[in-house]
Amino acid sequence: MKALIEGIAQRLVNNDWLLTTAESCTGGGVAQCLTSVSGSSFWFDRGFITYSNEAKQEMLGVSEELLEKHGAVSEQAVVAMARGALAHSRAQASLAVTGIAGPSGGTSEKPVGTVWFAWALETETKTACQVFAGDRQAIRQQSEKFSLQGLLDFLP
Repeated sequence: MKALIEGIAQRLVNNDWLLTTAESCTGGGVAQCLTSVSGSSFWFDRGFITYSNEAKQEMLGVSEELLEKHGAVSEQAVVAMARGALAHSRAQASLAVTGIAGPSGGTSEKPVGTVWFAWALETETKTACQVFAGDRQAIRQQSEKFSLQGLLDFLP
């Protein structure tokens, strides 16, 4: 994980960019991973832990209508989270994650382990959805690693 974070750090520094995160199901785990390396204050601006729908609305500007129509675990919600994190920070790059870590909360359409990811720059956004297996902790850890690898792959 350290090499992955160092790769992210190098790309951010090379672009003279700051990073922000918007997390739901990971509860700040991604930001914790990112800030576990020395020097992260040079490229990490802030993290938003928006576990509730109200927090997504208040902190990131995700609309109530979007959440009612698509749900918090959706491509639309994660894109709004990523864009909102950029709008409410000094960062030029963002990473957002929302999902169902379980053991409860899943449905036939969105089973436990369903996690949506978004990575955004001012002019570009990329999304992905994964369905991870395992218990709550395993799903959260897989989500953290996937989100960081996706960020490294996304950053120029």
